[in-house]
Amino acid sequence: MEVRRFPLMLGVASGLVAGGFASADVTVPAALSAGPDAELVLAVHAEGAQIYGCAPDKNEWVLKGPDAKLFDEKGTQIGKHYVGPSWELDDGSLITGEAAAKDPGPDPSAVAWLLLKVKTNSGKGLLAKVSFVQRIETVGGLAPKGACKAGDEVKAPYTATYRFLAMK
Repeated sequence: MEVRRFPLMLGVASGLVAGGFASADVTVPAALSAGPDAELVLAVHAEGAQIYGCAPDKNEWVLKGPDAKLFDEKGTQIGKHYVGPSWELDDGSLITGEAAAKDPGPDPSAVAWLLLKVKTNSGKGLLAKVSFVQRIETVGGLAPKGACKAGDEVKAPYTATYRFLAMK
């Protein structure tokens, strides 16, 4: 399987370069907008898995959380994304968020695109002033189809672009 890496975008960006992720031809749905005062702080490529467990009382798959690595434009890991949901960078900054809006995205075989509102910020790095996170350009990550039995767990591979936004 070929792994596609995407460039890191730092600072205020009015547009993203072609050949990078969240390229000019990607339209973020209006429902996932953080508003006109939002500025892009950072965009990263994530590779990992969405982890699902079997809900014992329902005999169905339930999301436990993500487990992914975050990469810059050179393919260097710069952080991680895990249950919370939380995003933690190697610079010491950490945020947690909660879903604020959802869009199915263009690929029905992939997890939805999301807008997440930041609940907590810690550290003094790039994520310190982030207020919203967009998950776009998703590939994979859906729960298995069908029933399950108590105690079952599965990791569904996925990739995504995460865009971190701060308010002006």
